Amino acid sequence: MTSRCSWSSESPNTFLLHDIAARVRRFYTAQMKPLLAPDTHHLNAAVGWLELGNRVEARIELQLVSPENLHHPLVLELRWSLDAEEKKWDAALATAQKIIATSPDDAAGWLHCAYALRRAKSGGMEKALAFLEPVAQQFPDEPVIAFNLACYACQLNQLDEARRWLKRASEIGGEKEMRAMALADEDLKPLWAEIKKL
Repeated sequence: MTSRCSWSSESPNTFLLHDIAARVRRFYTAQMKPLLAPDTHHLNAAVGWLELGNRVEARIELQLVSPENLHHPLVLELRWSLDAEEKKWDAALATAQKIIATSPDDAAGWLHCAYALRRAKSGGMEKALAFLEPVAQQFPDEPVIAFNLACYACQLNQLDEARRWLKRASEIGGEKEMRAMALADEDLKPLWAEIKKL
C-alpha cells in the first residue's frame, strides 16, 4: 500500500498533524491490529498535546501505552514526530527503522528514515540520497520520494539529477502542487529561477 505523504523535506510534522486521521483509517482498514482502550486514549492525548506544541506531555502519554503496543505503527509514527520535533535525529532514525520493520509497504517509514538519516550524526545528505534512491522503485507512485530526492541532489549540486527527480515528482503528484512545494523548499533554491518559469 502506497501512502500519499504530504510533507516535504523541510516540514516533518505537517504530515502527522494534517494526515493523522487518514493514517488511522488506513491502518485499521489494512487489517492491522487496532489499538484498544486505554492505549487509543493515550495515543489520541499524545497527538493532541503535540498539536498544542507540548512535547513533554505528549511523551508522557506515549509512555503510558502498554508494552505490547509500543511498536504499533501509529505509536511509532507519533514517536518519530516527537523525535523530529525535538531534533533528536539519531533517535528519529532508530524509530523510522522500526516503522519500516513493522510497515514495510508504507512509504512514510522510508521517508522518515531518509529525513532522519540526512540529519543523524552517522548520516548526511549523500547517505540519505543513497538510501532513498532504491526506495523510489519500490514506491513509483509516491511523489514525495521523488521530491525529496530532488532536494538531496540539489543540495549536493547534482542539478541535472535534481531536475530529473523534480520532473518525476511533478508527473506523479501534479505539476502545480510540486511547483508550489519546490518554491517553498530552501533545498531547491538553486533551481527556483527555473521553477518559477514553469
